[in-house]
Amino acid sequence: MDRVIEELWTFAAQTADLEKAGYLLVWDEETHMPAGGGDERMHQHAAVERAVQDRWASDELARLLERAAPLVARLDPESDEAALIRALRRDSDKARRVPEGIRLEIAACQARSFGLWQRARAERDFGILLGEFERVVDLRRAYAEAFGTLTDPYDALLDDYEPDMTAAEVDAVFAQVQPALGEVLANLRDAAEDGTDVLTGQFDPDRQRRFTLWLLGHWGFDEGSWRLDRSVHPSQLSLAARDVRVTGRFDSGGLRGIFGVLHEFGHGLYRRQVADSLSRSPLREPPSSALDESQSRLWENVVGRRMSTWRYAYPRLKEEFPEQLREVPLERFYRAMNTVRPTAVRTAADEVTYGLHIILRYRLERELLAGTVAPRDLPDAFAAAMRATLGVEPRDITEGVLQDPHWFDLGFGYFPTITLGDVVALQIWERAETELGGLDERFERGEFGDLVEWLAREVHQYGRKFSAPETLRRAAGGPLDAGPYVTYLRKKYGVDA
Repeated sequence: MDRVIEELWTFAAQTADLEKAGYLLVWDEETHMPAGGGDERMHQHAAVERAVQDRWASDELARLLERAAPLVARLDPESDEAALIRALRRDSDKARRVPEGIRLEIAACQARSFGLWQRARAERDFGILLGEFERVVDLRRAYAEAFGTLTDPYDALLDDYEPDMTAAEVDAVFAQVQPALGEVLANLRDAAEDGTDVLTGQFDPDRQRRFTLWLLGHWGFDEGSWRLDRSVHPSQLSLAARDVRVTGRFDSGGLRGIFGVLHEFGHGLYRRQVADSLSRSPLREPPSSALDESQSRLWENVVGRRMSTWRYAYPRLKEEFPEQLREVPLERFYRAMNTVRPTAVRTAADEVTYGLHIILRYRLERELLAGTVAPRDLPDAFAAAMRATLGVEPRDITEGVLQDPHWFDLGFGYFPTITLGDVVALQIWERAETELGGLDERFERGEFGDLVEWLAREVHQYGRKFSAPETLRRAAGGPLDAGPYVTYLRKKYGVDA
């Protein structure tokens, strides 16, 4: 191996190590940190984030990439080395476009804002973080301005999650998806039987966790490589290929927390199955957020809400909750977990109205960036969008604008990738079902390994080695296409074509 390639791998590994140390701070804050540790943890987050960004923007990396440039023509474009150079060049170029002062402020603001969101949510007071959120929006605009050649400033923020995709392309996909979601919702809104009471009641959180671990054990979760802990907001943080941290929220009042953990498992499985040769490098992450979300949505909804899955899993759930579920037949439980009914809380939403939650957030964050919605007016604008899009009224601000941490954590550009992930998930599922055949019969027997292995081979192993469009082409045989997702919705929920 050429000396400069070795130096690039070393640089990438050291930077990845630093990033993962930052992830550990986040995981600890979400799961074990005493409430009093928040102020100092803010500074710790900022220090790590600043150090990581300084490395991506460093002259050292720029010089290494300049030395490696003559080698590119001799490398196999599909080699790990060529992929590493592509990834490092992109990350370096992006970091160096942003003025150092803006980068430093972003790191500090990101650390402050999350803690203020937690406090504002606990006290149900948006005013606690309004001043900081105004700074968040200003920094997002300043960041976008650093990429001033873009047609739409939002494209710069979207590019952090969905490389080279534009807001215009997102709009085109949503123009297909939103009518289908609305049609399903209208078709089912007046259904005679709701049945969601099956999922509510008194369900011991420890028993929910035990059942979830049992089910995930059939999907590839093993205690030697995974953890499942409790947090306010479900999450996944992968510190290494064999150190995947999943968190969930199991409430005694219902079973919906199980599905949140199934979602996070999908994120974790992606990282668990990336090729070992890509470890300790930026190539160990998915190539885009939509590819990443496709796996969480696939396991949460396509597999996790599937009748064949529950033909196998429901008897085990009834063992955990005999009093609550003894008189509930599988068919009723299945209808309950697939009931379409608008709710104010995104993470508790069904798979149909979830997409509408995403679309309204996408449009609001574009308005914030454009200045047509002021930060101080966001609580009212958010509630109005909920009424207009979903026909529901948040009971308080924790069901309104403070329910998600993502905007206050500077995550503008992330939300649309979740519904893009739904689209990608069905493209990948359609190909897997065609190539493997008989998946429902396997699931009924508790056999999920063939799907896990197929995903490893066709999607997960590549990590960020190829672009998102190329990874999708390899896995699904074509470009982004909302057709399979729309067909899935219409078929599952009985909307005539």
